[in-house]
Amino acid sequence: MLLSGILFAVLLCFKHIYLYLAPAYFVFLLRAYCLGKSIFEVRFFNCIKLGLSILAVFSLAFGPYAAWGQMDQLLKRLFPFSRGLCHAYWAPNIWALYSFADRILIPLAPRLGYHLDAAAVNSVTRGLVGDTAFAVLPNIPPSTTFALTLFFQVIPLLKLFANSNWDTFIGATTLCGYASFLFGWHVHEKAILLIIIPFSLLALKDRRYLGAFRPLAVAGHVSLFPLLFTAAEWPIKAVYTICWLVLFLQVFDRIAPASARSRLFLLDRFSILYIAVSIPLILYTSLLHQLVFGQKLEFLPLMFTSAYSALGVVGSWLGFLVVYFTS
Repeated sequence: MLLSGILFAVLLCFKHIYLYLAPAYFVFLLRAYCLGKSIFEVRFFNCIKLGLSILAVFSLAFGPYAAWGQMDQLLKRLFPFSRGLCHAYWAPNIWALYSFADRILIPLAPRLGYHLDAAAVNSVTRGLVGDTAFAVLPNIPPSTTFALTLFFQVIPLLKLFANSNWDTFIGATTLCGYASFLFGWHVHEKAILLIIIPFSLLALKDRRYLGAFRPLAVAGHVSLFPLLFTAAEWPIKAVYTICWLVLFLQVFDRIAPASARSRLFLLDRFSILYIAVSIPLILYTSLLHQLVFGQKLEFLPLMFTSAYSALGVVGSWLGFLVVYFTS
């Protein structure tokens, strides 16, 4: 466990995006390594070893920047709150659905007596990095995203602190990734991998987890399509993803054991419907939109992809929460 903590500290210094998962790691090491069977039984020697080891790692990584007086510059680059709530291409999270709802409300706003600012109307879909202004819905400050992320991370961490076994640790790690991805500020779409990878370690342990994993896997792969190839190469990613889906559904469904608890009927039906919609969506965003509209409405396929993927991630998160707290 000591080596694990050191390696995770090194990982954080290589890529700070793993801060998403750090709360689960901290609570697990605190409960399993630094405390005994009782929370009042402190293993002081373990605390000292872990604390000094992590301090040494961060001192080596950040010491030169502190010596050069560059810590302010470093922190601004690590936590770029000036870049706006959403990325230029919306990551499939709560704020993508919020932005999508704002776009839907724009045509209705004049009828409801709202005065629309032209700059705000084009802010979310202009494809640039910077401050995001919503046309109808209230703007979201960084403090709101931080509070929501912290709240939805603390909930699974309470269970992890009470029961720090392997499954609970991986579940809490996954849920910390979910909370940061769904509610964080300026989330990058590739951060979905921080949820998919730990979740995959649980998907084969219980068929109820598999039901929540299916829409996440589909949403995660579809949401990365705009990053991979140009429109001319859409058959590669479309055929690859469809083949992967068929193999995934067959293999995982055969291997995952049945659960002693009843499965969630609505989650199973949601997964089937969600996967079925992915194929026509891929065809439209990758091929049909260009044939019909050409270079017009360029942001429309991205908006549909983000909103569709966000529904899958949110549905998967809700299903995971139910399974995690009833296991």
